[in-house]
Amino acid sequence: MSTVRIAAVQMVSGPDVARNLRDAERLVAEAADRGARLVALPEYFPLISGNETDKVRAREKEGAGPLQDFLRETAARHRVWLVGGSIPLEASVPEKVRNSCLVFDDTGRRVARYDKIHLFGFRRGAERYDESQSIEAGDDIVAFDSPFGRVGLSICYDLRFPELYRAMGPVDLLVVPAAFTHTTGQAHWELLLRARAVENLCYVLAAAQGGTHPSGRRTWGDSMAVDPWGAVLERLAEGPGVVAADIDAARIAELRASLPALQHRVF
Repeated sequence: MSTVRIAAVQMVSGPDVARNLRDAERLVAEAADRGARLVALPEYFPLISGNETDKVRAREKEGAGPLQDFLRETAARHRVWLVGGSIPLEASVPEKVRNSCLVFDDTGRRVARYDKIHLFGFRRGAERYDESQSIEAGDDIVAFDSPFGRVGLSICYDLRFPELYRAMGPVDLLVVPAAFTHTTGQAHWELLLRARAVENLCYVLAAAQGGTHPSGRRTWGDSMAVDPWGAVLERLAEGPGVVAADIDAARIAELRASLPALQHRVF
């Protein structure tokens, strides 16, 4: 298949898990109606609250739980490959979670799991984040094969570490669920996404949290699809919605033939 439609869901999730799941279901349905065969949800799509311990209470054992059931059933219902943003799964210590991206194919079969490797830390005035306080880092690089090419997984802060994407080997699509802060997103989000596309001569699909959450937290949003030449194909600045674009295997092949940078790598 040369071209296929992909879509990113943007949300402004809050502390009400049931409401977030309803919103996610509606937006996945919208993406499927627009012809998407692969749909990505944002980081923390089922839960963003002002209390970091909420996600610890919501964490699930691998393979069982309502959040995983939701992803499995939604993928099968809409016949899409569903990249499940991230959900909290059990860690090796009781007070932490794994920030995990699960992928289900269009029959509801789980095909991949990626645990966020790079944990965000930031301090500027009163704005402070330290994910290591509640998240246990993953250590496995994950890419998987699909009917529309090889897909690499990452989450949010991972975007700042280009060596992660190089280590995946050549992929056709990078998926980046995120909840970038407004401060860092405004400065670097588009720049980093387009750079990762150009460096790897592949498409990038970024599904973001975007808006002011009930807790007062403000995320940048700007979900987008980027082509292998760095062009933004479609984007959504803020608020809930869907970004959709077509990826073209022939375009990837053409660009890699005309600019064989991946073959010219020395390190």
